[in-house]
Amino acid sequence: MLRRLEELSNINGVSGDEGKVRRYIKEAIKDIPNVQMRTDTMGNLIVHKKGQGPKVMLAAHMDEVGMLVLGVLDNGLIAYSQRGLDPRVVVSKRVVIGDDMVEGVIGAKAIHLQTREEMKAALAHSELFVDIGAKDKDDALKYVKPGDHIAFTTRFKRLGESKVLGKALDDRIGCAVLMELIKNTYECDFYAVFTVQEELGLRGAMAAAYAVQPDAALILEGTVANDTPDADDASYATKLGAGVAITFMDRATIVNPNMFKLLAATAKEANIKWQPRQTTSGANDAGPIHQACAGCVAGSLAVPCRYIHSPASIADINDINSMYALADAFLKNKKFNEVL
Repeated sequence: MLRRLEELSNINGVSGDEGKVRRYIKEAIKDIPNVQMRTDTMGNLIVHKKGQGPKVMLAAHMDEVGMLVLGVLDNGLIAYSQRGLDPRVVVSKRVVIGDDMVEGVIGAKAIHLQTREEMKAALAHSELFVDIGAKDKDDALKYVKPGDHIAFTTRFKRLGESKVLGKALDDRIGCAVLMELIKNTYECDFYAVFTVQEELGLRGAMAAAYAVQPDAALILEGTVANDTPDADDASYATKLGAGVAITFMDRATIVNPNMFKLLAATAKEANIKWQPRQTTSGANDAGPIHQACAGCVAGSLAVPCRYIHSPASIADINDINSMYALADAFLKNKKFNEVL
């Protein structure tokens, strides 16, 4: 699973441009027996293992935070649009643009040229540009065009004994775990859905939920970890190494109390390390999925990621394994029947 995560993390799949990730997943799982795959109009990859029992959907999103070329200035610098990125974390980061992977760097005014007032304030995205070394606008337009996607170039690697570093851990972790779960056989009508455009407002999940119409759903996600020196225990969202995080509420979902209790009890029964996701900010695909059609019972499992929504995040391998173990136990022990 770790090798799979490395390969997934290194693929570029900014929201709206998830094709490379989708093709990788399709190729990797094509030989699994009794699997049917289809791609819907939105670009969601819907994988079905037909079985007896309730319709259970597990979902993970393929897209990552990134940018889009807005236009090119006369001097050849590239203006961009973005969603979900703090401008303070992108300055001087290397990027690639479009299908041709044109290399560039996100530039800002050098500190030597800034006034004292400018030094005190964070630069806005509107003050940052991508530099590909073009001499002018016409030169830049030979290589890029408005609408091209811009992705960070961070490469996946191991850190220390149990940590990994990479881009797009939110939510290639969920994708890697879901790819492993597909190999198993469970006593339900099982749908594994790899969604698109989660970072743009949970868009793909809404279409997928209407297509599948699940009885129960479980979302596999990366979430914020803020176990840094300036945070006290009460303000932690999640901590690395403390186990898979179970969500009870966020901006888009109030999790059915029975689902939250059931996931926690399942973890305890199976001796799986877990923690509550203590923050209620943010949202994930559970929001649209649990509201679609006549609604369904939905829960969320998340792996804590430090520096989420940035060019590089860090996660703990033990937490990733805990996510797999809890999702597997939920399905294998038919716990979904207890919330329907």
